[in-house]
Amino acid sequence: MSKSVTPKSKYTRSGKKDIDDEMNIVAQLASQASMSDTHIVRADLTSDEDLQDTNLRPKMLSEFLGQEQVKQNLGVFINAARERQEALDHLFLIGPPGLGKTTLAQITANELGAEFKVTSAPALEKPANLAGILSTITPRTVFFIDEIHRLKPAIEEMLYIAMEDYELDWVIGQGAAARTVRIPIPHFTLVGATTKAGMVSSPLISRFGIIQRFNFYGRDELASIIHRSASILNVQVEDDAALLLADCSRGTPRVTNRLLRRMRDFAQVQGSGVITTDIVRSGLKNLGIDALGLEHYDREILLSIIKNFGGGPVGAETLAISIGESMDTLEDYYEPYLIQCGFLQRTPRGRVVTEKAYEHLGLTPQKRNGNEDQRLLF
Repeated sequence: MSKSVTPKSKYTRSGKKDIDDEMNIVAQLASQASMSDTHIVRADLTSDEDLQDTNLRPKMLSEFLGQEQVKQNLGVFINAARERQEALDHLFLIGPPGLGKTTLAQITANELGAEFKVTSAPALEKPANLAGILSTITPRTVFFIDEIHRLKPAIEEMLYIAMEDYELDWVIGQGAAARTVRIPIPHFTLVGATTKAGMVSSPLISRFGIIQRFNFYGRDELASIIHRSASILNVQVEDDAALLLADCSRGTPRVTNRLLRRMRDFAQVQGSGVITTDIVRSGLKNLGIDALGLEHYDREILLSIIKNFGGGPVGAETLAISIGESMDTLEDYYEPYLIQCGFLQRTPRGRVVTEKAYEHLGLTPQKRNGNEDQRLLF
């Protein structure tokens, strides 16, 4: 990836000093991540290492840390279904990427003692793909569909009948000789996961008996996950170092485990094998990640609004072009966390950087004249 060029700032600090020096300090940290291009805090992008480290994933509900309300409710439903020897009601999981939706689907199958089948909506290209999977399931199978909001309409309609009547509608023959045959299938549990619940059709949502929403993890919950993962990876991590890692994990266990693996590498090569606060601070600096979990593109978004658009407002499409990212990635991944941190605001006229963002970047907010302040109201 090409290095970003920092244009000369036109703003002044305290009415006298040019803030280019301040920009350069921030840009130095940003350029480190630009060269490595790790995207380590991108929870929506899975890596081969994420898929290989399945041993870090809990196998049972008692091992699953965080999401206490979800765990409590799901535990009751699973125990009731297991005692009745019935398939669990269809389960719909909603939440941002990396919070454990796939893991919880696997745990559900383990707790029920049932077979687990997994696929994603983009992989189901035609109804025959879905029919091929459902025609081979065993009773009480847990069938997991990730990114269920991306199902094609024809497949979704076939899924309606399978979820309600446990039958498959199949057309045999062509033209005037065509006829519909209903093929019975065993009772199963469909687990659908999505990061965009608003894109799932109402008829599909209404067919799920259990709907659970995931929330971002708290600091202490992430620290507990770090200690659990560290024991599995056979690496020692200090309590303060675990809290420091938790602070920059964006509330997401997937990011937490990625950072832990990288800190293990730094501790092995640059330290004594123990993950200390000094190792974490040094490692995060090398990765271009700050104390709040902001990486190169997060800072580039804020700096682009400040330097190129006077702090905002600026439209999403224009902003996406200025940083070389797609508008979907900007709106679905980067902006939500920046808004949660209080660094970015969405106004009717576009995106605006807050004073808190200036403070985090070590910059002095630009003074707006009366007309600029007034236009933000409309």
